[in-house]
Amino acid sequence: MHILIANDDGYLAPGLLALVNALRPSGQVTVIAPEQNHSGASNSLTLSRPLTVNRMVGSERDNFLYVNGTPTDCVHIALTGLLDSKPDLVVSGINQGENMGEDVLYSGTVAAAIEGVMFGIPAIAFSQVAKGWARLEDAAQIARDIVLQQMNSPADGRGAFSGKPTLLNVNIPNLPYEALQSWRVTRLGNRHHSQNVIMQQNPRGEPIYWIGPPGDARDASEGTDFHAIANGQVSITPLQLDLSNAQTRERMIQSQWNKN
Repeated sequence: MHILIANDDGYLAPGLLALVNALRPSGQVTVIAPEQNHSGASNSLTLSRPLTVNRMVGSERDNFLYVNGTPTDCVHIALTGLLDSKPDLVVSGINQGENMGEDVLYSGTVAAAIEGVMFGIPAIAFSQVAKGWARLEDAAQIARDIVLQQMNSPADGRGAFSGKPTLLNVNIPNLPYEALQSWRVTRLGNRHHSQNVIMQQNPRGEPIYWIGPPGDARDASEGTDFHAIANGQVSITPLQLDLSNAQTRERMIQSQWNKN
């Protein structure tokens, strides 16, 4: 099996290296990641300047590729010209910090996985809930277990890498491996609005603004990713790319929004 691994924390991030080391026994691994941290980049592509791809030589990150662009740039370049053959699976992470609820719309980690699915390849995004990389090796082993689960019992019920590609968003508590054996298939929860921007002044006295922290959980009911994490369980949320609102669409058709 050929696994393409990306992230949004950058090619030097400990989470990326831990994931690569955990998945190497499972098959051929290709790593392509951003040169710099691109958390919150979502699905952005760099269109205003050329991109460069460099390769690490030596050290524990030998042969890692890194791009002066976004997570989506990385996977897009890999799948549209850089690789000689199409990978069987795209894996993104391990991100430093949770990606739950509306976070998935901003997340560069999830975006890298989405780009794989857009090219017909199953993909999994992995995030560790708390920042600081505590219990990172344990999280990497759980990520390996989930990849093997997808291989042996695919989420779409078909062949492991056939049919409509699966997109999974996985959040892992910072706990010992033995405590992470409880997995829950979840839906996205819901957050309150983000907190206010933080206003400061630069040395010239001009106003500057920092994006405020995300809002607290609003819907953390049973079955959500927030609920699973609050109970120390691994949250596995299947996602889809179709953002169409079927109910509103039907109401609009019935209300004669269609015009000839």
